[in-house]
Amino acid sequence: MKEIDLNKHAWGQVSKDHYEAFKKKLLNETHEFNMYIKNEIGDLKGKRVIHLQCNTGADTILLAKMGAREVIGVDLVPDNIFYAKRLANDLNVENIDFIESDIMTLMEKHNEKYDVVFVSEGAIGWLPDLNKWAKTIRHLLNDNGFVYVFDSHPFFLTFNTDKLAKNEMEIQYPYFSKIPDEEDSIGGYVSAPKHGVKAYFWMYTVSDIINALTNAGLHINYFNEYKENFFNAGGMKNVGNGLFNLEYNVDKFPMSFSIKATVY
Repeated sequence: MKEIDLNKHAWGQVSKDHYEAFKKKLLNETHEFNMYIKNEIGDLKGKRVIHLQCNTGADTILLAKMGAREVIGVDLVPDNIFYAKRLANDLNVENIDFIESDIMTLMEKHNEKYDVVFVSEGAIGWLPDLNKWAKTIRHLLNDNGFVYVFDSHPFFLTFNTDKLAKNEMEIQYPYFSKIPDEEDSIGGYVSAPKHGVKAYFWMYTVSDIINALTNAGLHINYFNEYKENFFNAGGMKNVGNGLFNLEYNVDKFPMSFSIKATVY
């Protein structure tokens, strides 16, 4: 698929920068899960965990340090996998490995079963087919397992963030659009963005996520909505615990969500 191939190339342009930035954060212990993930993910001791769309492995390493028996990170980008393995080696994390794969084709090549499937922070919108994503999650889970997702709330993703920073609400990206948004830059949340690429992001709705998971045979344990965001999207204040918010957003709209689902 053209869009996925271009996304693979685009993300590869920031792999080394992400490796260097996250290595520094992990070494000085400033990279950690936000408080919602910490509170909701539960005890991972002795569990097998697979982390989908793991980038250069920083969050995969956090999962491994939570006592999981084994953690596998999966990413589309060859350079991300190269640097993820280097990062784990640099930090002497041994209960970890990484697989290079498009999530859309992972089910065809990987038949291992896991106690936990983990998806977090900016991952979902890079996938063109959430139904296949959910079927892949079910394929990966053992009968007592669960999937945990923490990501941007799609309502928040509709806004023009420059105007939102000024307390002006304008819908820039249609909520129900199925045409991917095209950008000419990539990255920027942990290192400088790279320009001159093509990157495609698919909008998703709340119902897209819930229906995909339930249709794949999973039971929704909860769907939580949070006013805070997990990165500064412009004009936001660091409110601690790995979260950011706009000063005026006391109770106006959600910027992130979490969902947990188990096998029926």
